[in-house]
Amino acid sequence: MKKYIVTVNGTKYEVAVEEADPNAVYAPAAAKAAAPKAEAPKAEAPKSAPAAAPTEGAKVNAPLPGNILKVNFAVGDTVKKGDVLCILEAMKMENEVLAPCDGTVKSATSKGATVNTGDLIFVIG
Repeated sequence: MKKYIVTVNGTKYEVAVEEADPNAVYAPAAAKAAAPKAEAPKAEAPKSAPAAAPTEGAKVNAPLPGNILKVNFAVGDTVKKGDVLCILEAMKMENEVLAPCDGTVKSATSKGATVNTGDLIFVIG
């Protein structure tokens, strides 16, 4: 560990920084090699998901806190994977919330709603 003195807004802080291991998993070359391994379990997840989708549906949660500026789909509308469900304004930026799968909108948020991170905004079945 190396210790450093860092000054932020005139206040000095002592910080300890650990030297990274170049052979560790988080190295850029190792991350590329690990990517195919991480995708193999993802291929298994969709096989079990369709069984649950007709009864409950895919839940779409707010990725960050903000206000819903525009809702593009209402209950009963058909959506395709990648469709923009709504526009969420957060930190003065407009963020698109995309449909994770094909299906029919079972429940939807409303324009002007205020949401927190993780709040349920759509259900697609």
